[in-house]
Amino acid sequence: MKPNRFVRSRRLNNVIDAVGNTPLLRLKKVASTAPDVEVFVKLEFCNPGGSVKDRPAKRMVEDAIADGRLTDDKILIDATSGNTGVAYALMGAALGFRVNLVMPKNVSKARKDITQAYGAELIHSSPMEGSDGAIRLVRELVEKHPEKYFYPDQYSNPSNPLAHYHGTGKEILEVLGDRLSVFVTALGTSGTAMGTTRRLKDFAKEPGGRNIRCVAVEPAEALHGLEGLKHMASSIVPN
Repeated sequence: MKPNRFVRSRRLNNVIDAVGNTPLLRLKKVASTAPDVEVFVKLEFCNPGGSVKDRPAKRMVEDAIADGRLTDDKILIDATSGNTGVAYALMGAALGFRVNLVMPKNVSKARKDITQAYGAELIHSSPMEGSDGAIRLVRELVEKHPEKYFYPDQYSNPSNPLAHYHGTGKEILEVLGDRLSVFVTALGTSGTAMGTTRRLKDFAKEPGGRNIRCVAVEPAEALHGLEGLKHMASSIVPN
């Protein structure tokens, strides 16, 4: 039998150890009209939770456990539009801590079902207020019950971009190195953009490195309906 080329041959002790080291796939048809250009996508759906958000969730949780902010008597709570919630719920199931997720009521049923299957409790915010409404609600809950919750705050947590600096950016350079000229990503929490960009920009300072253009993409309008993405001019901007 021919092996699946996307299966990584590693023996793991925990599902969390499967986060990262996702494949880069060359898109030949997309670049067919530009013969001197290669286009690659990083297959973040290969993470165990199915998205890039596994990376920051893992880093934020591990850092909080290490410094004592997340303990057995605390409930992890955060605002999410879906993917980070799935990642938190997965971490909670694997490591044995409780998870509450605040998300807009109109988040897809599939996202809700997955997070609940992992044991997370959902708290719905107004669908009309989008992710900003979820952020405001979670802050209210934490302010009322600070002793009850650990609030990682994915939008302001430095562990979020660090996960991409030491993970996503590093992995891209290990495969492409000085072949890479442009990096493109979308904006939500901005963790992927900031962390990966910083690593790629540091590459320019290394021997044999080169300057890489980094492009961040956001929805053109405030009422865009795209889960996980932010129109920065009309949103609570991540710190």
